[in-house]
Amino acid sequence: MFELLALSVFPGAMAFAGSMDLMTMTIPNRISIALVIGFFIIAPLAGMGLGGLALHAAVGAGVLAVGFFMFARGWIGGGDAKLLAATSLWFGLEKLGEFLMLTVLLGGGLSLALLLYRLMPLAQPLQRIGWIARLHRADCGIPYGVAIAGAALMLYPSIPWVAAHLISF
Repeated sequence: MFELLALSVFPGAMAFAGSMDLMTMTIPNRISIALVIGFFIIAPLAGMGLGGLALHAAVGAGVLAVGFFMFARGWIGGGDAKLLAATSLWFGLEKLGEFLMLTVLLGGGLSLALLLYRLMPLAQPLQRIGWIARLHRADCGIPYGVAIAGAALMLYPSIPWVAAHLISF
């Protein structure tokens, strides 16, 4: 049962979040809520005790506070702040630095790619596809949820409390 949940909830939610942000520039709250609920169901099944749950919750709350500060300054979107916090809950303190660093690197690469994409003329057939045309506009912003999801999916197998159970699967 654990393996099925571990292999579907987090990866599925992250893929959905990245896709939604890319195509709509929004990350629905239900994704972040599902990640939080999923963590508090799956982590105890993996053997995480109350102390571990509390530490992971504190990490998620801290990242949420920093994320809301960044949102208030206009640096990131509200959905990005919530997704970042819900994802950090899964990584905890042990993998938080690695997750945030990879998110920043992927976000920088994504930003550079979109800037270059916006310098090129958009082919006529692509102009009719709403989300592709929107991403081409200079005023669109960066779908940072793509970077968050990418980093999360890349590092997910290395989360110690997950990896310990998936190796035997």
